[in-house]
Amino acid sequence: MRMRRMASGFDAFPPLPGKVFVEETIGAEYGEGFETFRMDGPLNIDVDYLNEKLQECFLQRIRHAMKPDEAFGLIFSWDNVIADTDSLKLDAWRQLALEEGKDIPTAAHIQKSILHGAADHVLRKVLYWAKEDDQMERLKARLIELYYESLFKLDTPVEGLREWLDAVRTAGIPCAVASSLDRRCMVEALDRMALSKYFKAIVTDEDDMESIAHRFLSAAVKACFCPTSS
Repeated sequence: MRMRRMASGFDAFPPLPGKVFVEETIGAEYGEGFETFRMDGPLNIDVDYLNEKLQECFLQRIRHAMKPDEAFGLIFSWDNVIADTDSLKLDAWRQLALEEGKDIPTAAHIQKSILHGAADHVLRKVLYWAKEDDQMERLKARLIELYYESLFKLDTPVEGLREWLDAVRTAGIPCAVASSLDRRCMVEALDRMALSKYFKAIVTDEDDMESIAHRFLSAAVKACFCPTSS
């Protein structure tokens, strides 16, 4: 097991995952589900299924008639909603360029590819930094390492988010957060930002969702509110 320096000192940490610099599948905005397994066989979870299963009971309807805000839920994306992850990515690319003695063009389409494209594609087809596979793997590994080094130090959310979460919490609206990060990194980052108390549910890489839509649907399941109310 490799030793990595974290913001709080040295800590044993396994090889870092490579899911940050990848092109993620967005998925359908409505209707797309995912399959889970029960003792009696597979179960398909989708928006319609959850809306039916999470229908309000009589007492909940009375409560929500008195406090309508509590009938809704909010699902927050970690990327660029809670944390300025675009800046983290750009900083990682710039640091990698500095270490390798390379330049990153400032053209808009290049910057867009760097932020949203897969690292393999950017290194080989956009920046032309890697030709051989071993060179590609070395650069990708270092890029991810640089990203996580910055992530481990991140302790400030996007400006205005904390005030918004305070207002939502006061209104009694349940919140969830979805991310492709592993759970340990997600929880530690939320703790550093002092935001953990605001979220009823967290969806991370360990939940094994195939698309962004699946992660948001899973967040609705965990937080127990209907997808059409979130």
